[in-house]
Amino acid sequence: MSDVAAGPNVVTDDRRSVATDDADISDLAELLAAVLAAEGVRADAECSLSLVDPDEIAELKAQYLEGDGAPTDVLSFPIDGLEQPEGGEGWMVGDVVVCPAVAAAQASEHAGITADELALLVVHGGLHLVGWDHDTEDQRQAMWSRERELMIPLYGEPTRDPWNATESTAS
Repeated sequence: MSDVAAGPNVVTDDRRSVATDDADISDLAELLAAVLAAEGVRADAECSLSLVDPDEIAELKAQYLEGDGAPTDVLSFPIDGLEQPEGGEGWMVGDVVVCPAVAAAQASEHAGITADELALLVVHGGLHLVGWDHDTEDQRQAMWSRERELMIPLYGEPTRDPWNATESTAS
C-alpha cells in the first residue's frame, strides 16, 4: 500500500462458510479505505466490506438488484456516498460485498490470480460507492481508467491486464 491520507473506517465481516487463504480481509479493507480516501471520502466516514459465499451474493443480487439468482463477484450498496449527512454524524459511505469463490473462478481470465482479482473487485466496488458507474461505454471507459489509476499505486499491477478485455466481469 502506498501512503494515502487516512481513509474511512472499514468494518469487515467474513461470512464465508469456509474461509480460505486467498482473501485477506484486513488487506482488502485497507485497500478500500485508500480508494475511498483517494476519492475524497474523509476519515470520519465509515463503510463495510463483507466476504460471502456464492449463495449469499446470489441472494443479495436477486433481492436488491432484481438479479437472476446467479452468483456475481461484487456488489456495492451506496448509502451516503461522497455526501456527508447534515450534522456530520454517522456518515456511512456504503457496503461492498465480495464473493471470493466467484473471484477465484474468473481470475485467470481477468486479473490473473485470485489476490489480484479480489483487489480489483474492491477498487471497483469502492468506486461504485462514490458514484462511478459503467452503464454506458463512456462511463465504463472512465471507470476502468480510474480503476487503473488507483489500483496500480495502491495495490500493484495485476498479473493480467483486466482493462484490455472486451467486457469486464466486475459489475
